[in-house]
Amino acid sequence: MGLFLSVLYFVTCYLTPATIFGPLAAARVELILAVLVLLISLPALARSFTLKTPQSLALIGLALAAFLSVLIAVRWPTGAVRAFLGFIPNAFAYFLVCLHCNSKKKLQTLVLMLLFVCLFVIANGCIAFLRGVPDAPRHNMDSLEVVPLPLEATTIPYLHAMRSEAGELFYRLRGLGEINDPNDFGQLLVCVIPLVFIFWRRKRVFRNLVFVILPACVLLYGTFLTHSRGALLALLAIAVVAARRRIGTLPALLISGGVFVAAMALNFTGGRGISAEAGTDRTGLWGAGLQLLKSHPLFGVGLGSMPDLTDSHLTAHNSVVVCAAELGFFGLYFWCMFLFPTLRDALTVASPEKVNEAEQIISEARQFPLATKEIAAVDKAEINRLGQLLVLSLTGFLVAGWFLSRAFVMTFFLLGGMVEVIYQMALERGMIVPRLRLGRVFPYAGGLAVSLVLMMYLMLRILNLIR
Repeated sequence: MGLFLSVLYFVTCYLTPATIFGPLAAARVELILAVLVLLISLPALARSFTLKTPQSLALIGLALAAFLSVLIAVRWPTGAVRAFLGFIPNAFAYFLVCLHCNSKKKLQTLVLMLLFVCLFVIANGCIAFLRGVPDAPRHNMDSLEVVPLPLEATTIPYLHAMRSEAGELFYRLRGLGEINDPNDFGQLLVCVIPLVFIFWRRKRVFRNLVFVILPACVLLYGTFLTHSRGALLALLAIAVVAARRRIGTLPALLISGGVFVAAMALNFTGGRGISAEAGTDRTGLWGAGLQLLKSHPLFGVGLGSMPDLTDSHLTAHNSVVVCAAELGFFGLYFWCMFLFPTLRDALTVASPEKVNEAEQIISEARQFPLATKEIAAVDKAEINRLGQLLVLSLTGFLVAGWFLSRAFVMTFFLLGGMVEVIYQMALERGMIVPRLRLGRVFPYAGGLAVSLVLMMYLMLRILNLIR
């Protein structure tokens, strides 16, 4: 029941209550669902490993940072409570995954949920294309006259209309709710593509073709329809990380370069370029975010307040900059406290050198041979494979997130929970060393926070010199 309600909660958050429950959404069904999931999860919390992970403390710290950022910077107690309550539903995903997805089959159920969300949006977007989309006159870039988009083009639920750099109208696939922006949906797609391979089985050609290759191709097509430049770069990063173990880093980079050229030739980005000049507006927002961090270094300017403090009324389109500017170093520290152990544990379970064969240990609580068979059901190779899929998915999320202001989205916390579930599976079987102690995570998180800010500063200086 806990897993079923958790999956329903995730689907509702991704596709909006109105899509799932229709008229019942007016009764705040999503809130009722969240309360039910919480009540069912509480008894399992005491027996779970969840509260022993550094990520749990990090999420508590992030919730506090969201509250304090608005309370101190904006001096608005009611807004501080809203910021706190707005952060909780996404962070709740980490705890639900750790509590209710504690086996490979349950992880597969979670991947099926994510796949369903993606396919649902892609199908509705394709239906909208098939029904026909309105056209508009080409905008003359040399003229001062702006040709507005037709109203009917801006009200299509699953399509976002915009103009290319040449002034031509084109449409980008998007979702609803949390993924109502094409870039957000593209980020979700590139995260799910590697996870689909959790259903891969050796020497099962037809099964793999139907349940892995075909869905992956549909997701790739959906990524193309988003025309997201960040998603394209994330796909290339995933390809490099996936291929370097087999063919080496240099050949992987060369192949990815060829794929990039082919993608641009196929108009993957909708006629928009990828270059330092093309990203001038975005890097300008990065600089504005760092200036806000400089003026409000401790608690930031308030969660969600950055657009109100920039001349363009836009956010920074970089997860690190947005987190630092809106929550200050206090919030960035806890964000890094979530990110660092998640990456460390994912890389550890993905490494064949750091995972041993399962130990045949009979539980003290249940002295039965059956318990031994259950513990040893997942071998070293499977743990490594699951870890490698999560590394690829996190790679896609982080690379796409470098160009998006999505530091606190549900997908991030879902992936973090999946990493810890796999790590716990290996730990229970005696295949891996224990997690880092909290005392060791503290300094690493601080070092990562400072390093990320310095990296952004240096990148901006280099880009300004290039231009």
